[in-house]
Amino acid sequence: MNSIGIIPARYASTRFPGKPLVQIKGKSMIRRVYEQASQARLQHVLVATDDERILAEVQSFGGNVVLTGSHHQSGTDRCFEAYTLFNQPCEFIINIQGDEPFIQPEQINLVIDLFSSPATQLGTLVKKISNQAELFNPNSPKVILDNRQQAIYFSRHPIPYVRGVEPEHWLERHTFYKHIGIYGYRADILEQITQLPPSDLELSESLEQLRWLQNNFRIATALTTQENIGIDTPEDLEKILVKED
Repeated sequence: MNSIGIIPARYASTRFPGKPLVQIKGKSMIRRVYEQASQARLQHVLVATDDERILAEVQSFGGNVVLTGSHHQSGTDRCFEAYTLFNQPCEFIINIQGDEPFIQPEQINLVIDLFSSPATQLGTLVKKISNQAELFNPNSPKVILDNRQQAIYFSRHPIPYVRGVEPEHWLERHTFYKHIGIYGYRADILEQITQLPPSDLELSESLEQLRWLQNNFRIATALTTQENIGIDTPEDLEKILVKED
């Protein structure tokens, strides 16, 4: 299967402006993401950015990069424009977060493998939740699955509700999953979902994947045991640097 991994990278992050260019042990964050993605079973890796500085950085280490518009509301929209600009047909596209410099190639391969089934329209990863802080953290979206490991719903609130059990004991009574933010799209499906208007569930939870579910698209999931480390703020970066030391 011909595949492309696209890494959306914006300069104008509200909480951490310019973070794709921040140095992590001698390499920019965007370079580290690119090099990790290049170890996966992808035919192509491409950075999609709206900023000339990020464009120049990727070109400096020989990476593939395209300059997209600055109007996009989501990484999915930026991925679709980048795919059209790349101008090489691919069967499916993997959207790799540009702020996860330590993403494991094996995780990307898990999403790739979901597309071995012709029925897969969209794919993503989930991970079992192991502690209370994670379960009740609204910045860590939860997901419930059907018997085929297809996503039923995503929420910032813990789901499902465990009736008759105190919240501190929920993990003892049910297996909860959190969403890992990497997406795969079959090429024709990516084009379709970028034409959809925002849905009320999406706007309520601020989770774009709810727009797809609400419009009857199916999201297949694969289980990962590896934790992804995203960098949203300078404080996040400092914690990672201390940990790595």
